Amino acid sequence: MDNREVVLDIKNITKTFPGVKALTDVSFQVRRGSVHALVGENGAGKSTLIKVLTGVYKADGGSFDFKGQEAHVTTPLEAQKLGLSVVHQELKLSETLSVAENIFLGRPFMTKAHLVDWKRLRAEARKLLDSLGIDLPVDREVSRLSVAQKQIVEICKALSFHAELIIMDEPSATLTDKELDSLFHIIDILKEQGVTVVYISHRMEEIFKIADMVTVLRDGCQIATMPVSEVDRNKLITMMVGRNLDEEYPKLEAEIGEVALEVKNLSTLKLLHDVNFTVRHGEIVGLAGLVGAGRTETARAIFGADKRTSGDFFIDGKQVDIHSVVDAIRHRIALVPEDRKEQGLILIHSIKHNTSIVDLNNVCSNGLLNHKKEKELAKKYIEMLGTATPSEEKEVRLLSGGNQQKVVLAKWLAVDSEILIFDEPTRGVDVGAKAEIYKLMCNLAQKGKAIIMISSDMPELIGICDRCYVMREGTISGELDRSEFSQEAILEYAVS
Repeated sequence: MDNREVVLDIKNITKTFPGVKALTDVSFQVRRGSVHALVGENGAGKSTLIKVLTGVYKADGGSFDFKGQEAHVTTPLEAQKLGLSVVHQELKLSETLSVAENIFLGRPFMTKAHLVDWKRLRAEARKLLDSLGIDLPVDREVSRLSVAQKQIVEICKALSFHAELIIMDEPSATLTDKELDSLFHIIDILKEQGVTVVYISHRMEEIFKIADMVTVLRDGCQIATMPVSEVDRNKLITMMVGRNLDEEYPKLEAEIGEVALEVKNLSTLKLLHDVNFTVRHGEIVGLAGLVGAGRTETARAIFGADKRTSGDFFIDGKQVDIHSVVDAIRHRIALVPEDRKEQGLILIHSIKHNTSIVDLNNVCSNGLLNHKKEKELAKKYIEMLGTATPSEEKEVRLLSGGNQQKVVLAKWLAVDSEILIFDEPTRGVDVGAKAEIYKLMCNLAQKGKAIIMISSDMPELIGICDRCYVMREGTISGELDRSEFSQEAILEYAVS
C-alpha cells in the first residue's frame, strides 16, 4: 500500500450536459509525488474531469479536496494559484515571445520604478529550467523551439505557480522517442521534488513505464483505480473498451494485384532525393523512419501539395502529371493528413459538409447544392464507417479523434479514391478506435485499394503492413517484406 499523503481526493464527481451524462460518481485519490495515469477511450470523460478540476466546468455533484482542503475552483487561474496546473496537448504559448516571457506571462517582476525587471525575469526562468536539468536559452523565441522544448516551457510555467500537481494531457502525441525519454526524465525529477503528475495517454507502453497508479474511465464512469503493477496490457485495454480486443492489429488478408502507383526518382528542393517505391492494389505499404526522414514530405509531394524538382509518377502503369492537389484528386489519390484538425477538416462545419467538400458536383443539381443529396451521402458513410454521432449535422470539432478520422476518410471514399495515403492515422486516437481504423484500412485493401501508411509506431507498421519501406535523410534506405519485419530491422535501416 502506498503510504504517501493524498494530494487530490476526488469524491463522487458528476457532470451532465444536455442529453449526455459525461461523469457519474467518479471517485479516486492521487498521492503526492506519484505518477497517476488516467486512461480511457475518447469520450470516456477524461477531458471533462480535467475541466471540472481546473474550474472550466462546474460539477453537478460531488467535490474534491486538494492538499487536504475542499477546493472551490471556478477558473483555471484559480486552479493554478492553488497549485494545480495543466499541460495541454495543444500547447498554449505565445509564439513571438521568449521562453522567459512565456513562463511569467502576465506576472512580470517589476522594479521600484514600475518597469519590468528583465534581469530577475531571466534569472528566475533560468532557475526553473536548471531545476529540471534543461539547458535552454531563456531569451529564445518560442516559435524557434521544438514541440518537446515547448512542453518544457509549459512545465516551467506550471512550476512558476508553485504547482504541486501537474496534469499532462497526451504529452507524447507529437514527440520522438528521444524527446519522450527526456520527458520521462523530467517527470522523474518532478517526482523527486514531490510534484505529482496525472498522466493522460492512449499509449499503453508509456503507462506501464512511468505510472504508479492507473484510473480507468469508460462512458463517464470509473471502472477501476489500481497499482499499475497489478494489471497487464490486455486487462487494461479490456477495462477501457468494455470488450475483449482479440487482436490489437486485426490484419485481414487481401488479394494483392498489379502495381497501382510507382514513384520514380522523386526529389524536392529541400529534402527528398531519388525516392523510389511501389504500392499494389490490395496492398498496405508502410513508410517508416525517424522524424525528419522525409515520410510526410513524400506524401505531400505525391499529393501535389509540395512542389517536386524531379521525379515521375505512374498509375496503373501509365505516367501521369501531378503538379497540384487538384491533379492528385483527379487521379484518385487521397491524403489523410497527420494533422487532421488543421489540414483534413473544417472543424466548425458539419459532418455533412466535410463529407461532400472534395467534390461538390456530386451533391449538386442544376448548379445548386442539393441538401437532400448531401445529407444522404453523409448518412451513407456514417453507417459504412460506424461514425459515432447523433446526426450528420454535428460539427466535427465536437467528435472524438477516432470519429474525426472517419470523417476525413469519408470525404475521400465519397470520390472513390483508389490510392490512399494515411499519415500517422492513429495519432491521438484511443485503443478501441485504433482497432477500428486498422480494420477499415484492411477492408479497403480487400476491395483493391492501394494504401500507403506512414507511422512512427513500429508495432503498428509490423501488425498491419504487407511491405515496408524505411526512409532516412530524404531517401529510401531499405525495403522489408512482411516475413522480414522486426523493430530491429526497421531501426537498422532508419539510423545506419
